[in-house]
Amino acid sequence: MTDLTPHTFPAGFAWGVSLGAHQTEGGNVASDAWFRENQPDSSLERCGDAVDGYHRWPEDLALAVDAGFTDYRFGIEWSRIEPADGFISRAAVDHYRRIVEAAVARGLQPTVTLYHFTLPLWFTASGGWGRPDAIDRFLRYIDALAPVLEAGAARVMTINEPNIVAVTPLLRNGAADLQDGIPAPDPGLSAFLVDLHHAAASRLRAHHPHLAVGWGVSVQDYRAIPGAEDDLERYAEPRDQVFLRASAGDDYVGVQTYTGTRVGPGAVAVPDRTAPRTLTGWEYLPDALGGAVARAARVVPSTPIIVTENGIATADDAQRIEYTTGALLSLRAAMVDGADVRGYFHWSLLDNWEWGHWAPTFGLVAVDRETFARTPRPSLAWLGALAPRPAA
Repeated sequence: MTDLTPHTFPAGFAWGVSLGAHQTEGGNVASDAWFRENQPDSSLERCGDAVDGYHRWPEDLALAVDAGFTDYRFGIEWSRIEPADGFISRAAVDHYRRIVEAAVARGLQPTVTLYHFTLPLWFTASGGWGRPDAIDRFLRYIDALAPVLEAGAARVMTINEPNIVAVTPLLRNGAADLQDGIPAPDPGLSAFLVDLHHAAASRLRAHHPHLAVGWGVSVQDYRAIPGAEDDLERYAEPRDQVFLRASAGDDYVGVQTYTGTRVGPGAVAVPDRTAPRTLTGWEYLPDALGGAVARAARVVPSTPIIVTENGIATADDAQRIEYTTGALLSLRAAMVDGADVRGYFHWSLLDNWEWGHWAPTFGLVAVDRETFARTPRPSLAWLGALAPRPAA
């Protein structure tokens, strides 16, 4: 199969776009991320107003609907819901409720992400995930979201990329980066995040049984170089497979894939310095998606998969279409081989703040950072056209 059509994927397949809250909303002043990026000695570019998604979300919903997408993933900021310890902002709860209601009214199925790398500053400053009551505090935040979740949300993602959360201390102190593979996460933090997910999933199922509950794991396509086949499992297990295994019993597991890593003897990454790279410095590997999904399906065969992120940071929209074509064809091949995949969400609907940098442009839609004007790229209509249209 070399062509993509609305019939390439099965009926009922979810076609969505993804957005991160802090990266797009702007003005998230009560969060730990805002605090870090505004320190005088910070090396990060400021998120600031981001792309003003907090106010312009109706435009963004319209872009997704008009292009033909069926699903819409966006984030909720705990720091807006609970900007001070014990204070629940009814206005913020109502804000996110209105987004869900508007998405449903437009025919979009909302997927909400509860934790996407950022936390309330009061929580982080008092110990963060190291607090003895950290899980209870997160559950209290979930309880406060009842009006949002009951407004028509279809899915909830408890944690975005827990394996990246578990390596964040290494990333922040400069001991590692993500250009040559994911570092081995801290085992204790990994175990805690699994417990946090299970507790959150249990609370959500008890109070909101209609919701599909899962989380989104960063899954690379790990490829053994000759002679290192026995090292692949040892490399992959702490980096993503322990988190995939924790999805057993969930309604879905999100697979988030952009690239791959070659694994050599000794279970170490062996980067190819000659390979073409994207604006994030990641190796250009469109078919990594199929390989990552196939491995995830082997690790947790009983849990349906949704591709909750896939995309490319590029200034060339033709390359974006080329990359996404290769990714989707590899995804379809993995499905033909038996992977139970229920949907595909592209990262991202909009250009946004990529965790300290504005240069990597992932968006199907360009955004002018001075005026916040949204300009659809050709890739938006191209990708949206792959979603089957309802019968007239």
